Amino acid sequence: MFDLKSKNSTSIQQTNVSQNSVPIQRTNIPQQPYLKKQIRPMNSIQSIQQKDKKLKIIALGGLEEVGRNMTLFEYDQDIVILDMGLQFPEENMPGIDFIIPNIEYLRGKEKNIRGVIFSHGHLDHIGASPILLGKLGNPLIIGRDMTIAMIKHRQEDYEKNSAKKLKTIIIKNLQERLRLGLFEINFFQIDHSIIDAVGIIIKTPVATIIHPGDWTLEKNSENKPVLDYSFLSRLPRPTILMLESLGAIDVRKSTSTYEMKKNLTKLINETPNRLIIGTFSSQIERIGWIIETAEKIGKKVALGGYSMKVNVEIAKKLGYIKADKSTLIKIEQTKNYPDNKIIILCTGAQGEGNAVLSRIVKNQHPHIKLKKSDTVVFSSSIIPGNERTVQQLKDSLYRQCDNVIHGDIMDIHVSGHGNRSDIVYMLQTIKPTYFIPVYAYHYMLKEAAKLAKKIGIEEDKIFVPDNGQIIEVSSKSVQLINKKVPANYVFVDGLGITDSNNVVLRDRKMMAEDGMLVVISTIDSRTGKLIGNPDLISRGFVYMKENKELIEQIRSKAKKIFKENDPRSKTFDMYLKDKIRNDLGQFVYIKTQKRPMILPVLIEV
Repeated sequence: MFDLKSKNSTSIQQTNVSQNSVPIQRTNIPQQPYLKKQIRPMNSIQSIQQKDKKLKIIALGGLEEVGRNMTLFEYDQDIVILDMGLQFPEENMPGIDFIIPNIEYLRGKEKNIRGVIFSHGHLDHIGASPILLGKLGNPLIIGRDMTIAMIKHRQEDYEKNSAKKLKTIIIKNLQERLRLGLFEINFFQIDHSIIDAVGIIIKTPVATIIHPGDWTLEKNSENKPVLDYSFLSRLPRPTILMLESLGAIDVRKSTSTYEMKKNLTKLINETPNRLIIGTFSSQIERIGWIIETAEKIGKKVALGGYSMKVNVEIAKKLGYIKADKSTLIKIEQTKNYPDNKIIILCTGAQGEGNAVLSRIVKNQHPHIKLKKSDTVVFSSSIIPGNERTVQQLKDSLYRQCDNVIHGDIMDIHVSGHGNRSDIVYMLQTIKPTYFIPVYAYHYMLKEAAKLAKKIGIEEDKIFVPDNGQIIEVSSKSVQLINKKVPANYVFVDGLGITDSNNVVLRDRKMMAEDGMLVVISTIDSRTGKLIGNPDLISRGFVYMKENKELIEQIRSKAKKIFKENDPRSKTFDMYLKDKIRNDLGQFVYIKTQKRPMILPVLIEV
């Protein structure tokens, strides 16, 4: 595991603090800064003034799905945001590139946003930032080196030269604390599958929130946790633990980094031919280690995938990956070396259609053609919701290649998420006053809640909210109130934000399932009467040549609609189009049991 402590000696003077209008207090404090006696007390007068105020915790995503993580903490006139993630579309979302949180609740409150903290650089935590930061007036953003660098690059991809608008604080030292309005922010080290992930402590006048972000429990050779989280149990109370609970249904024993590296080393050293490794582009530490291991035995590494190349380049600039120039080669250069000297590191282990591994399997990659003798390794877990896509990818690989290695047959991946026993360990170690499971499907959150109840946390101190539901916190109680803020899906496609009311998605589903029928009618501009017969175009509805009788019946029905309506009405065109949609739609459904999208087109001559 990458050791965040190795960076903690960095001088605070090196931290990049951009100019902004929010007064930020930051101090460098000694080790173990989280003991109650070391936390700076709020001003007593201020505490009295804030006595009756309540903290609101609102998740705009991440509580009913995997992804789209974004949580608001609002106290008086101050708002702090944790993460701005995206969610990848499901199979029933045709044409959608990704889904982002709905920020309608923040309209008119932009000036109250004191900062946006990013826990780490995975897309389900930073992916929506290029869109949302701009809409919120580019508030201050806070994170570690790799995280901020990835956000800036994503911002530049979204809009050229826009990264310079970002106001940033880069956390160089985990012992730093920040004051954002009435919020005091501390950080702590966690284990996760990406470099520079951090846990967050948010101290408010009424409660202390502990949020590890995404986390796993890395263990040593004696099967004991590498990191000690017991100091979190000594924070000022009441404490609220918001714990990512994706592994609440996972009963399998966690693979250690040691076991994973041992197996991958064996594959790198002993694979007789070309080795293709599919993994997440964010697995920077693992990617760097594979490159280093390959370099020791004289193998060349080719990177496949835009995000893979970008992230490796960022990591090299930050000093996280050190590789000899001769080790990394372009993917088109692989043909210049013997197969047993080549390792291809690529994206696409989740079966993404345009990713490198998928294109290789479909024989669509310009430089890599799959061979029976290749060894293909899935060094990644399956993101919930991608099971079917990954299975199809595996089936295709098994048909073309004799050597496919994945997590079901060898430990070649370490999950970035704690399992059931790890969740129990965290709860028993941190001993929170209140528990809120987060970042998973609802049933997973409920399972985590059951675990908390089993170890003795009282049921009335465990909360499983929905997206948009408001959690109100006072110094004496936490309440999950029925009031919700807008948290519905906001869809994004190649043209930008598509809609937030599912209208476009509904139309796309209709066309995908039952097709489209275009009814083109030519009318006399003076009389409004139909000229000739309407023309029909079917796309995905019926094959017209084999359904001539049905087509003629539809055409006759359209002509009848024209004859039965007075063309002299001022709203004739609009009325007629609605009439064609409704009457033809009903007629077609009776005849075919299908509901194609009906598009009337009127041409005046």
